[in-house]
Amino acid sequence: MNIIEIKNLTKYYGKSRGIEDVSFNVEEGEIFGFIGPNGAGKSTTIRTLLALIYPTSGRASIFGKDCIKFAPEIARDVGYLPSEVFYYDKMRVIDLLKYAASFYKKDCSKRIKELAEIMDLELGKRIDDLSFGNKKKVGIVQGLLHEPKLIILDEPTSGLDPLMQQKFFDLLLEENRKGAAILLSSHVLGEVQRLCSRVAIIKDGKIIRLEKMSDLTEHNYKKIRIETKAEIGQGDFAIGGVNNLEIRDRKVSFLFRGNINLILKKLAEVEIINIWIEEPSLEEIFMHYYGKEA
Repeated sequence: MNIIEIKNLTKYYGKSRGIEDVSFNVEEGEIFGFIGPNGAGKSTTIRTLLALIYPTSGRASIFGKDCIKFAPEIARDVGYLPSEVFYYDKMRVIDLLKYAASFYKKDCSKRIKELAEIMDLELGKRIDDLSFGNKKKVGIVQGLLHEPKLIILDEPTSGLDPLMQQKFFDLLLEENRKGAAILLSSHVLGEVQRLCSRVAIIKDGKIIRLEKMSDLTEHNYKKIRIETKAEIGQGDFAIGGVNNLEIRDRKVSFLFRGNINLILKKLAEVEIINIWIEEPSLEEIFMHYYGKEA
């Protein structure tokens, strides 16, 4: 059974493009990744799904129900975390969460305390005394306090430190084990790779790939930066798999896709002062592989 079904969903803001002919499904019990650069159309798709904005054309359904016609009914079983959270500053955290829980007509007190403990959130603090990261924790607790059947997350980890990100990922996996389907929107490839079984890739408002994560990771890149002791030239990195090579003074950066042992052997031929090997952003990957595929 598909929890989410999106068919040819299109949204224009006047003459400006939002999304065009977006189609994909999220299956029951699935953690589905929705990835692309900032401005690609991820948030527009999600807001249309949640009936926060209306589509220009196309259709979308959640739990088999039309997202526009049955929006209030659908909302009872959906947890949503937007990319940016805004609250009434003068309220205490616990009061805000109790107010949010009142819409679901169920006692969420125990659940709120459990989630606050996991996320290390102080319930007695006022909203305007919280950092951006702690406000994001409030959003996480608010989105999960009613134990939704579908969790929709839009750039959920911005503002969270690495330790809290791990706690959050563990929490999502536990919710998924209990049966919740998850739609995870992000421009950070790493968090999508860790959690998702399938992924839709959006660029310039259009889906350019829909595939299993195992297929996507076959095209994985690494971002490599080095600082060398002596000047080097472009020819020192004439090896297949090297893309976007930049050399400034004695600082070298490039993307590499392929057998990591081959590039390590090439690096061993250079006298290096410092080295950084990172996961590139999706924007950087799109500039190379996905840009060509589009």
